Amino acid sequence: MKPMKGARAAALETLLAVDRARVYADDALDQSVSRASLDTRDRALAVELVYGVLRHRLTLDWRLDHVADRPIRRLPHPVQAALRLAAYQLLYLDRIPQSAAVNESVALVKAQPGIGTRWAGFANAVLRSLIREPAPAWPDYDKEPATFLSVRYACPAWLAERWAARFGLAQAEQLCQATLTIPPLTIRVNSLRTTREALADALRLSGYQVAPTSVSPLGLVLDKCGPITDIPQFGEGLFYVEDEAAQLVTGLLAPQPGERILDACAAPGGKATALAALMENRGDVVAMDQSPDRLRRLQENCARLGVRIVIPLPGDVTRGNPTAARPFDRILLDAPCSGLGVLRRHPEGKWQKHAEMLPAHQKRQLLLLESACRLLRPGGCLVYSTCSTEPEETLDVIHQFLSKHAEFRRESVAAVLPASGLELMTQQGDLSTAVNRFSMDGFFAARLRKAGA
Repeated sequence: MKPMKGARAAALETLLAVDRARVYADDALDQSVSRASLDTRDRALAVELVYGVLRHRLTLDWRLDHVADRPIRRLPHPVQAALRLAAYQLLYLDRIPQSAAVNESVALVKAQPGIGTRWAGFANAVLRSLIREPAPAWPDYDKEPATFLSVRYACPAWLAERWAARFGLAQAEQLCQATLTIPPLTIRVNSLRTTREALADALRLSGYQVAPTSVSPLGLVLDKCGPITDIPQFGEGLFYVEDEAAQLVTGLLAPQPGERILDACAAPGGKATALAALMENRGDVVAMDQSPDRLRRLQENCARLGVRIVIPLPGDVTRGNPTAARPFDRILLDAPCSGLGVLRRHPEGKWQKHAEMLPAHQKRQLLLLESACRLLRPGGCLVYSTCSTEPEETLDVIHQFLSKHAEFRRESVAAVLPASGLELMTQQGDLSTAVNRFSMDGFFAARLRKAGA
C-alpha cells in the first residue's frame, strides 16, 4: 500500500485491518494513528470515522446499494471501506463539507495499488448519486419487522431476528438501537486510595464533568474528558476504566479480606484489581490467563493502582492450577464469550459474529466451569459471568452445569446487589443487564454455592 496521510487515511487503514485480520478496532486504530502521527484534532476525526462506519455499516451498505450498479460487498475491500467512509460523512456528519468527503475518499481509492482510476471513477459516481438521489423508504415495519430493525439500526439480520423472537419487537428495537449508541465513559473508583466523593470533587476541580453511577457504589461517569491518560488522577491510580455492569459482577462475589480468590480468566485485570480493593489488599487473588502479554497489562494496572495481592499466573484453568494445593474460598469465572452484550463498545463484532459460534462458546464455557468448580472449597462461592445477551452462553450454561453437579446450588444475587439494581435480577435470581435503563453494557452473572462447611 502506498503511504497515506491524514485522519481519513488512518481510518481506512484501520477498517481494512479490522476486515482482513479480524482484530479489535481500538488496537488497529491505535496502531494506525501512531504511524500517521496525527494531532489531537485529526485523531478525534479518525476515531469518529472508524467507529461511525463500524456502528452504521449495514445501513451505509443499504444506502450505497441503492445508488450503485452492484452490491457494495462484492467490491474490492479498499473500495468498500472508502465508500463507507464517505457515506458516513455524507449521511451522519453535517459539519464535514460534501466535497471534502467525496474528494478525499476518491483520492484514497486512487492511492490503493492495483485499483487504478477505474475504481476511483466508480467511487466518485456512486457518491455523487448518493448526494443527489433522495433517501429510500425504510423496510416496512409491519410486514418485515426484523428487516426493518436490521436496516434501520445496522444490526445483523440474524441477531435482529433472534432478539425479536426472544424479547419481542419493542425490546428488540431497544437492543438494536443500543448497538449504535456511544457508550458512556464509566470509571471505577480505586477504594484503596480514595473515595467516590473525593475523586468526584478532584475531577470537578480539574474541570471535568462527572456524575455518580446509578447502581454501582464505586462508579463515576465522565463527560467529554478527552484522552483518559491525560487525566492526572489516572496516573495517580485513583480509578480504573470499567463499565458499571462489570463493576456489579465483582460485587456479586463479595470477597472478604484475607480470603484466597481465583480470577480464572483475569486479564487485563479490571476484575482482579476490583477484588483486591474490596479485600482491602489483604489475602490473595490468583489471576490466571493464557496470554502473557495480557498478564503484563494486568501487572501494569496493579502497579498503577497500588494493588499488592494479585498473583499473575500464566495458564488455563482447564489444564490444572499448580497453586491449587489449597482450594479457593471464592472463584470468579468471567468466561470468554461472543461479546454480544458489548457491541456498542466493539461494533466490529456486529460483522464478525454469527449464531453458529454460540455452541462452540458454550462448550468452552462449560469446560471452564467444570474445571474451576473443582478448585473451590466446600461452602465456597463461584460467580459465572459473560458479556453476552444470549441464553446459550448464560442460562443454558448454568442449567447444564447444575444438572450435573448436585453439590452446587444457585444463590440469589439479591443479598449482594445494591438495592437500586434489584430490577436487574432475573426470576432465577441471576444478574442480567441485557435490557436496562441505566446505560450499562449487557452482562449476565450467576452466583453458585458449593455444599459443605
